[in-house]
Amino acid sequence: MSDTATLPPPVRIGREINLLDRLPQTKRNLKARAEEKTAEDRAIAKRFDFDFFDGERRHGYGGYRYDGRWLPVAERLVEFYNLPADARILDVGAAKGFLMHDFKQVLPHCTVRGIDVSTYAKLNAHGGMGEFIDIGSGEQLPYADDSFDFVVSINSIHNLAPAACGRALAEIERVSRGASYITVDAWHTEEEHQRLLSWILTAESYFHVDDWKKLFEQVGYTGDFFWFIP
Repeated sequence: MSDTATLPPPVRIGREINLLDRLPQTKRNLKARAEEKTAEDRAIAKRFDFDFFDGERRHGYGGYRYDGRWLPVAERLVEFYNLPADARILDVGAAKGFLMHDFKQVLPHCTVRGIDVSTYAKLNAHGGMGEFIDIGSGEQLPYADDSFDFVVSINSIHNLAPAACGRALAEIERVSRGASYITVDAWHTEEEHQRLLSWILTAESYFHVDDWKKLFEQVGYTGDFFWFIP
């Protein structure tokens, strides 16, 4: 018997699909972003406190306020994954709970849970969602195996260093009953790579799309995915 006969079968990764296509498109000034971004700005942003969410634009969002833009995304995800009325949904990197809130608008009887590193975001969550947001990191989710019908993480786990990001992917796989969706910083071409480098403020893990797919296979992530490319 050859050595290859004893190897485990390769992991079948999920679908590469843009499920954020109903979000309003934002025009980004990459040149201005690159010029104003300093090491100090990055350090301040990575605290994920007031400065990141509601402080100056160079430190993060420059005012992270609910405007309803995530409602069409919640509708899209519910439709695409055919989530039941009483679905259990987890948002990894929930921030102020905007998407959680909008899942409840689409599925009033669903159970939403969020996790985020930011106490500030939890305390300032929208629509009472702070009650359902746990403080913690995606690399160690405090939930039982197979405890959610759907797990989503939008532009969040790439804020972890590569090893921790891999653990977060494995954790999402562990707590999901089969349906999950993530978006992460990535690129196809060197031009896109340079644009991304001009944009990123908090990300620690950003790879070519092929390297992301290799990571998915390595850690056993079988959920769906797409890329953030400014």
